Amino acid sequence: MKDLKYTSITDEMDCKRDKTEIKIGDIIVGKDFCVIAGPCSVEAQEQILKAALAVKKAGANILRGGAYKPRTSPYSFQGLGKVGLKYLYDAGKQAGLPIITEVVDTRDVYLVAEYADVLQIGARNAQNFSLLTEVGRAGKPVLLKRGMNSTIEEWLNCAEYILEQGNPKVILCERGIRTYETYTRNTLDLSAVAAVKNLSHLPVFVDPSHATGRREMIRPMSLSAIIAGCDGLEIEVHPDPKTALSDAEQQLLPGQFEALMEDVRMTLEFRDRLKK
Repeated sequence: MKDLKYTSITDEMDCKRDKTEIKIGDIIVGKDFCVIAGPCSVEAQEQILKAALAVKKAGANILRGGAYKPRTSPYSFQGLGKVGLKYLYDAGKQAGLPIITEVVDTRDVYLVAEYADVLQIGARNAQNFSLLTEVGRAGKPVLLKRGMNSTIEEWLNCAEYILEQGNPKVILCERGIRTYETYTRNTLDLSAVAAVKNLSHLPVFVDPSHATGRREMIRPMSLSAIIAGCDGLEIEVHPDPKTALSDAEQQLLPGQFEALMEDVRMTLEFRDRLKK
């Protein structure tokens, strides 16, 4: 990896031992453990508000929800667009949570930035360099997911496109990579969490929902990710997953998420003891 221009990531570790910390709402990402939760898509005003209140009650720190949805099929639900942004913004205000949502087009960056506290770059756009440059210029915190076929080196280079624009507020998110395995949606690479924690000073999150695509696997992968050293989790939660317009199989019910959050707290306590 010596050929990379890691003035802002790897090389800087020689002179900057402090990890990157990003204040979002009431927490400091990179210092405090952070849980992002909410539905895959914003489908209706009532739906996103129910989700927001439920995840807030369970202890989530940031509300997620897709207003613009890049889908494999052009005939699948593509999101509500600007209306969805407004619903998500209002739900976050009512629940007292900052919001994160995905931006998929350079033309929408500044519109999304008007509403969202954090801009998300999904796996399909991880190497959309024009989009990475534009979100870097927007100045908002950015959660950058690993591309489904990206190496660790390529992933970190994607982060460089954002950092190069003078925006240091980047969060990396491992969400599984594409392998020959078909039982899970993707293959969750927890070794990447440990690797990137060594290679960079950026916070590293894990998305077990997209990594596995299976509701029953979210808990074990979430707890495993904590032990691997992640700084946060992004988990999909829907008030009624069976009616979800996208990714129904990987969204937790509010009660399931509440139980998971208790396990998360206990696992974090255990991890803290291991460090002593």
